[in-house]
Amino acid sequence: MYVTITDFMKEWRKEATLTQNILDGLTDDSLKQQVYQEGRNIGRIAWHLTISIPEYLAAFGLTIEKVKNAENVPTSAKDIAETFKRISVNAAKVIEEQWTDDSLKQIQVAFGRQESNASILMGLIKHIVHHRGQITVLMRQAGLKPFGVYGPPKEDWIHLGVENPPQ
Repeated sequence: MYVTITDFMKEWRKEATLTQNILDGLTDDSLKQQVYQEGRNIGRIAWHLTISIPEYLAAFGLTIEKVKNAENVPTSAKDIAETFKRISVNAAKVIEEQWTDDSLKQIQVAFGRQESNASILMGLIKHIVHHRGQITVLMRQAGLKPFGVYGPPKEDWIHLGVENPPQ
């Protein structure tokens, strides 16, 4: 749990960078990849995790600019990645400017439960991590090598002296 805004910022910047690396690895063609016909595709998931950041923060009392034309999923992977970068930097700025260490202790109703603002911020990170994982799996299905998030992708194991296990 975050005790200070500085604690949160360290985690936020790390997770935002990992997410940025994944988004930067997408191609326009890969945005169409989906698990099943009625499911979301990479583009929709990447756009959702991007536009949900300011929506989420605004829902919990922070004043932040929302994404214009958020209902329109871009067809350009670069546009999604650039928007995420702008949004994640702005979110950090807004949180640092509008909340204090004491703000993290304040309780609000979040998704039908009483939650501290620290828990609410942790929920935002978990939401991004959840969707980033979905994107990583879909990247493989689209024929892309994902960026290593909490460890290297299997193609990079050899650089660590680890052999790929038999299938």
